[in-house]
Amino acid sequence: MGGLVIALAVVAALLFAGVQLAISRGSAALLDRADLVLRGSGGVARVVKAARYGGDPAQRVDVWAPTAPAAAPRPVIVFYFGGGWHSGTPEAYGFIGRHFARLGYVVVLPGYRLVPGGEYPHMLEDSAAGLRWALDHVAQVGGDPARIFVMGHSAGAYNAVMLALDPRWLAAAKVPADTIKGAIGLAGPYDFYPFTSDSAKQAFATAPDPRVTQPINYVRADAPPLLLVTGDADTVVRPRNSLALARAMTAIGVPLHVVVFPGVGHQMLAMKLAAPFDRDPRVRDATLAFLAAHGAPSAPVQAPGG
Repeated sequence: MGGLVIALAVVAALLFAGVQLAISRGSAALLDRADLVLRGSGGVARVVKAARYGGDPAQRVDVWAPTAPAAAPRPVIVFYFGGGWHSGTPEAYGFIGRHFARLGYVVVLPGYRLVPGGEYPHMLEDSAAGLRWALDHVAQVGGDPARIFVMGHSAGAYNAVMLALDPRWLAAAKVPADTIKGAIGLAGPYDFYPFTSDSAKQAFATAPDPRVTQPINYVRADAPPLLLVTGDADTVVRPRNSLALARAMTAIGVPLHVVVFPGVGHQMLAMKLAAPFDRDPRVRDATLAFLAAHGAPSAPVQAPGG
């Protein structure tokens, strides 16, 4: 029995290391496969696959939703994946769709143009266009267009928070200014000029004025509610980004609380939304508390036979 326990521990450690390495290299596909094997997709389904909102191959969306009918339209999470603005696909983040669909949400996963070709401001133009698609289509799959929240991890958190703070992008996509009911950023970069990482340089160095690329320069009192989540062990996008944005919002009279998880690194914030790492519920619980506080409580669905 002792040998079996040790063997299982070794397998778990290897899985953890492998998934973490995969995400650090810009691929979440391994994490998605692990989640699908370990959790399955009972009770939820990808109800829209690679719908197009533009002519570029990256301009597509997947949608996950509970399969059971609901008495009322479900709240919507539009989730933007990370990957340094140079990698990632909606398909690889199916674990996010399944995770929140199990909790009763309709989850829209927009793709966006990536570097090369997706340099600023294209990632924001596409993120807003993906949100426009959600506004137009989620009702067809049981979503509530009056309760749309944006969320993202890493580069995707940048996209989500910029849509919430800088009104230019919604206006350009003809999205009503009050569409976003709240924004959730996981390990996002919000105050990162001068650019030091290769990813940031490649995505933003061509901007005529780099200051216009920074979310911290768009703090406003009438912004949608924000939830910023980070880990104090994040060495990729350091917690100071979230803390600086919170200070800037607080300075204009909008207190903003940052959730900082001790010992949690950059990739792990996303990993905690997939099996087997979702046994630690802290990221989920912080997200659900925020959604409930702003009119979108969870309504977990039960898998057939569960």
